[in-house]
Amino acid sequence: MKRLDINLHKHLHSGTVIPAHPLALHEDRTIDVERQRLLTNYYIQSGAGGIAVAVHSTQFEIRDPEINLFETVLKLASQEIEKANLQRPFLKIAGICGPTQQALEEVRIAIKHKYDIGLLSMGGLQGWSENEILDRTRAVAGEIPVFGFYLQPSVGGQVFSYEFWQKFVEIPNVVAIKCASFNRYQTLDVMRAIANSTRKNDIAMYTGNDDNIVVDLMTTYQFPVNNEIVEIEFKGGLLGHWAVWTKKAVELLAEIKMYKNNKKLATESALLSKAIAVTDSNAAFLIQLINFMVAYLEYMKS
Repeated sequence: MKRLDINLHKHLHSGTVIPAHPLALHEDRTIDVERQRLLTNYYIQSGAGGIAVAVHSTQFEIRDPEINLFETVLKLASQEIEKANLQRPFLKIAGICGPTQQALEEVRIAIKHKYDIGLLSMGGLQGWSENEILDRTRAVAGEIPVFGFYLQPSVGGQVFSYEFWQKFVEIPNVVAIKCASFNRYQTLDVMRAIANSTRKNDIAMYTGNDDNIVVDLMTTYQFPVNNEIVEIEFKGGLLGHWAVWTKKAVELLAEIKMYKNNKKLATESALLSKAIAVTDSNAAFLIQLINFMVAYLEYMKS
């Protein structure tokens, strides 16, 4: 079983910016290796604390046999990080998808290319019971540290019960959870499950709620547990939104950390106004993404 390096564990829990790495293509839809490498270097130079590769913004289709780019994109990003010879912690996170056997095969490739964590997608498992999904998570966590992923139903995820998250957070080698439910009640389920868990100090929460980034990062959740108040917070974000304007995202997270340390009301007011602007910009990103996907589907039909 691969464990997360202690310095990377501290880095993850200190809170950092993790962009979801896009896929660079030529007009004929073949991979643009030069620009793919440049994207990785962009995130390094922007001050990000890691990258997530082979996730939604890298396109799930890279796994299709006729495309077969899964290992290629993992290898390219890993090579660029190694070449950078960074003197600071930097997380390499590989997207892991599919039924258990596929997920384990992807884990093997991620470990081969020295990835630290697997971001385990819950998408595409409609018809699976919660217990089956938990068994799949245990199998993957037996090989690599797991970054859980609560994916919104509108893009292929499903709604999980509070009892599911109670069991999920107790799985050894689950080191973080990305909450991208786009739903405050479902977000609360995950936070409450961690607060009541024996592993509450072992799991870092990261926001994937692109519609609520700043407020997620500003908020401290409080839960009564055994006559005590347990506080849980989002440490950072793992976001497709942060694939652009990444240096500004790094500055924003630093500003939020300063606010949480000092609790200045003037800063709070400015951040809440900025929260609306960030959500507004995300709407523009989504429109561009939808336009791209429509064009891509038309291209595939032609």
